[in-house]
Amino acid sequence: MGAMPTRRVTVERNRLRFAASHMATFGGTCEPLHGHNYDVFVEVEGDLTKDGWVWDFGDLKRTTLGIIEQLDHRFLLQRRSTLLAIEERPTNWAIRFGEKGYVFPKEDVVALPVENTTSEQIAEWISGELAAALRAKGALSMRKLTVGIEEMPGQAGWYTVDL
Repeated sequence: MGAMPTRRVTVERNRLRFAASHMATFGGTCEPLHGHNYDVFVEVEGDLTKDGWVWDFGDLKRTTLGIIEQLDHRFLLQRRSTLLAIEERPTNWAIRFGEKGYVFPKEDVVALPVENTTSEQIAEWISGELAAALRAKGALSMRKLTVGIEEMPGQAGWYTVDL
């Protein structure tokens, strides 16, 4: 018996972009506050629908865009960080790392449920949001979803999940 055929569709870049700031932690240190112009890549594998496609390109782009627009021109906060002291206040977020302290207005922050705002963990968060949105639209024939986040040309983090 042969292997199952693989069919997939991809959407990337063009309008699938967002600009955001962050300060990832690693090795017990914290990067300086900085930003990126992120490009997003999405690949979906699955069986063909009755219309003969894995999923409509336009809908996949619109659905992805609806998710990443939440991140555009925001500070990405790693809400589950074990290295940052994070205090949610009524109108702002106060963040400390050692002697460094930051206060951000709430409307400028997206508090992501991740340990670190690396491209890999941002890709994982986006893939969870995208998988839920696609399932809600009836995309039940999809078997695998991959999301890539390129923070600069030639440097991307990826996350793949079986659906």
